[in-house]
Amino acid sequence: MLEIQNLSVTYGAVRALHDVTITVPHGQVTAVLGANGAGKTTLLRTISGLVRAERGTVSLDGRDLTRTPAENMSALGLSHVPEGRGVITELTVAENLRLGALGRRDKSRTVDLDRVYTLFPMLAERRDQTAGAISGGQRQMLVIGRALMADPTMLLLDEPSLGLAPRVVAEIFDLLRGLVETEGLTILLVEQNARSALSIADQGVVLNLGKVVVCDSAATLAGDDQLRHAYLGF
Repeated sequence: MLEIQNLSVTYGAVRALHDVTITVPHGQVTAVLGANGAGKTTLLRTISGLVRAERGTVSLDGRDLTRTPAENMSALGLSHVPEGRGVITELTVAENLRLGALGRRDKSRTVDLDRVYTLFPMLAERRDQTAGAISGGQRQMLVIGRALMADPTMLLLDEPSLGLAPRVVAEIFDLLRGLVETEGLTILLVEQNARSALSIADQGVVLNLGKVVVCDSAATLAGDDQLRHAYLGF
């Protein structure tokens, strides 16, 4: 379980997060929603150690991560897929995937590419192609697959649907839901596409100007017309 308590972050004079408190239950999808500038990406970057909190705490399964360097997070079971589908374009698909295993907690285990190839058959077909030669949707699959190579218990995802066709978005979101149900993975999902996010989420958190507006079940948020029109855009 991920617990965020009274988390505040500032960039100079700008308060990006203000006393944010969220509990992300084990084996569930929690969607973080809100308009641009709400603080969603800052929240993920602070959890994963890329941004230093002004105050507050972040803990995973009872372990305090608040001051843990970003490079140590993978060994603690946390993987972060940032916005932008960042791959090393000169390397092959297989080589990009192998990079994800460098920080595995259990270094005695053989790196399991087969699992990722089963989840993403298109990556298996293109394993020897350079990452620069595959489509945007396949790159998104690649960065998720690379994160899974670290064998995480907690996956942070920032805008995985950005710029993708609806069919590809549906495929990726279905796969994420399947990972939660079959493997017990915990996912914290930041998404601009609130409708798609709530369709696979167990709970939703709405941020506005760095503050938590509401935290409730995904079904309750999806059914609240006033909330949807005010903050979620659908």
